[in-house]
Amino acid sequence: MSRAFVNEDASGPDDKPRFTLPDPRDPGFDAAAALAMLEGAREGHTRDAEEATGYRWGDPVLAPHIERLIDQEMARPADERDRRLVQVARRYLKAMP
Repeated sequence: MSRAFVNEDASGPDDKPRFTLPDPRDPGFDAAAALAMLEGAREGHTRDAEEATGYRWGDPVLAPHIERLIDQEMARPADERDRRLVQVARRYLKAMP
């Protein structure tokens, strides 16, 4: 088979993203969960992020952390901002009940 049709780095269907999170009782868990939710959504793994964090997309508990992440990005110089992270974070806030 031609190498043009072989992708040795392709992820298989069983390859789920790994989210490094502190213990749920850790005071920093919600902040880490908020970032994990955004990173998961950015990569198309929202459901995996939900499973890892125990939160659903748009859960208001994470809103203060999501807002803080937006503020941090917006405080950076425009050419250094992670526009995709801000976009996904704003979608999270719009999804809140």
